[in-house]
Amino acid sequence: MRIHTGKKPFTCQQCGKSFSRKGTLNRHMGIHTREKPFSCQQCGKSFTHKTDLERHMRIHTGEKPYTCCQCGKSFCQLGTLKVHMRIHNGENPFICHQCGRRFNHKGSINRHMRTHTGERPYICPHCGKSFSQQGNLKVHMEIHTRAMDHPV
Repeated sequence: MRIHTGKKPFTCQQCGKSFSRKGTLNRHMGIHTREKPFSCQQCGKSFTHKTDLERHMRIHTGEKPYTCCQCGKSFCQLGTLKVHMRIHNGENPFICHQCGRRFNHKGSINRHMRTHTGERPYICPHCGKSFSQQGNLKVHMEIHTRAMDHPV
């Protein structure tokens, strides 16, 4: 009935977030205690919730249970499929408030914002030249790699 009424009588004393079930509140408390009792036996990474470990295990098993019905591409997380679907439906929910351009990924708008701020966080360790995008630094690094392979 709480689903229908929207009642959430179990409230976290630390952050005030409310839940409809006591078990959900108990699971939530792991966030505050930083307790991570669920560990991956393959890589040692730990998680607060069992479901997070189960989702993580797909990295090791290669399982991709979420498939795009339009192009057939598969994903290990539902959220990744949802983001992928923006390609097909043309949804661009991230808007640059400076120039109005729209983007379908948060990372894309973050990268775009550097054109406005002038931020260049990727720095070449060989010559100190900086770049706004990691890919541009990688391309630049080939100059130094070629120079090492073909000394003058």
